[in-house]
Amino acid sequence: MFYLLLSAIFLLPILWGIGEVFSRVFKIATKEFSWKIIFGIFSLSLVFTGIAFFAPLSLHVEVATIVIGLSSFFWFKGYLQFWDFFSRQKLSLWFFGGAVLFFGSFYPFILDHFGYYVPTVKWISEVGLVKGISNLDLLLGQMSVWHIFQAGFSHFSDPFLRMNGIVLLVYLVFIFEKKSWIHLVFLPILFLFSQSPSTDLPVIVFSLIILDELFKNNNRTGHLFALSVFVFAIKPTMIWLPLLVFLYLVFIVKSGFKVIVPGTFILILFFVKNIWTFGFPVFPVQYFDFDFSWKPNADLLKNSSEMAIMKTYDLQYSIDEINKFTHFDHIKNWFLLKGIKGKINIFFILTLVAFLVYSLIKKSRLVWIVFVSVLVKSVLVLLFSAQYRFFIDVFFVVFFVIFYKEISSVYAKLIFVGLSVVLAGFLSFPNILKTHLPSFQSGSFMGGFKFAQLYQPSDYEWDQFKTHQIGNLKFNWVDGYIFSFQTPIPAISPGFVQEDLNAGIFPQLKGKTLREGFIWKKINDGEKKQLQKILDDYLESGRKQ
Repeated sequence: MFYLLLSAIFLLPILWGIGEVFSRVFKIATKEFSWKIIFGIFSLSLVFTGIAFFAPLSLHVEVATIVIGLSSFFWFKGYLQFWDFFSRQKLSLWFFGGAVLFFGSFYPFILDHFGYYVPTVKWISEVGLVKGISNLDLLLGQMSVWHIFQAGFSHFSDPFLRMNGIVLLVYLVFIFEKKSWIHLVFLPILFLFSQSPSTDLPVIVFSLIILDELFKNNNRTGHLFALSVFVFAIKPTMIWLPLLVFLYLVFIVKSGFKVIVPGTFILILFFVKNIWTFGFPVFPVQYFDFDFSWKPNADLLKNSSEMAIMKTYDLQYSIDEINKFTHFDHIKNWFLLKGIKGKINIFFILTLVAFLVYSLIKKSRLVWIVFVSVLVKSVLVLLFSAQYRFFIDVFFVVFFVIFYKEISSVYAKLIFVGLSVVLAGFLSFPNILKTHLPSFQSGSFMGGFKFAQLYQPSDYEWDQFKTHQIGNLKFNWVDGYIFSFQTPIPAISPGFVQEDLNAGIFPQLKGKTLREGFIWKKINDGEKKQLQKILDDYLESGRKQ
């Protein structure tokens, strides 16, 4: 906790300083404390993305960012705004802020932390955006803008990758600055995402902030659209947000189309970034095939699509069984999944129905626009891969729209305390969750409370690995574990090597260095035997652990 506090004291002024520079350069008139920091996060993410095409986000980049941010903070007297805001707050803000630091200090437990988040940050901070990196590890083809931002501060300012905790502190500042107390209800749920650089937390926080501004008739229409596209660039399943802001601009504000220009440039940057790393404009969708030489192998893409379909049914059915489903079976089996997933699916549909009824009763143009946007997103998710993690944001949106005027500060604070106590119990004593909710797979990665986390965030370590070479690619291979989150790059997870072997291919360097990127090639019988031996040795090593 203490380390996270020092990190927050250090990073918030830097982000404010960058946001102040951004506001002045683009002539954005705002005196709001929280929005200055949000603009800092927004602008740095885009700048870091641009830099990562040409160079890694090394310690030199981080130091330069720190110098610019702190120089701006002192030059424009940002400390006066900090003092003005924090000196007027009561003890409740400090209590909530302490809760953010407490929950952010637990062990990371989201599975993607080990297989996707940490490896992505390592690649960006050590090499940069790599052309065709999805050939090495398909998941790395995502390279979210959020992980690019996180990588920019991963050497010195935030080596434990707890930037999501900083975002929650900014969210808390926004809540108290705007006195929009309903957001306090959401904080305990978001604490679940604060131990990892999960993309879910920033997109939910920023989308709720934008919703709040829309319902309060904010006139920063161009800025809100740009920020909504930025949220989409972090996580494309948030497509409803730029659609919502666009419809708001057209049907309510009736703004000219020039306000969407900044957002359009961000969208283009997003497409270019994905094409560079994945070979297609939107990961993992395989539309708009320009036949780039570094696009992934067709068999691996087919496997990815089939896995997405199987995950729709929580891996409880094989792809052959799913292909035999009738239309009725698809719906019935999705609702009747064993464990908590089926109940979440039912609750999701009931939530949409309740939102429809509310929209009919309310007869508000803005509410209808929100409903249509969320419905479009929901239909797309149901068509491609109806996993609950892709529509979790819908619950937040519907709750906000229905109750944003109904929950007082007293009730919001009581709900916050109640939910936080329950969550603290689950995270501190995870065996309770494992026993009563065995279908929650991430529960097995919860490490419980440790006194050491009061001064330093809890973190896992696994640095055992072996080195092999196939063709011109010398790669590292985790030993005795399934994820390569601390294995030196270039690292390949065992699961992807098995898929490569099944497809009869293997990644290769496109040139002589990692920066030049990756392609794939067909492998011969000797290389297949070598890969099989690597896998056999790995399984044997796992049995001995």
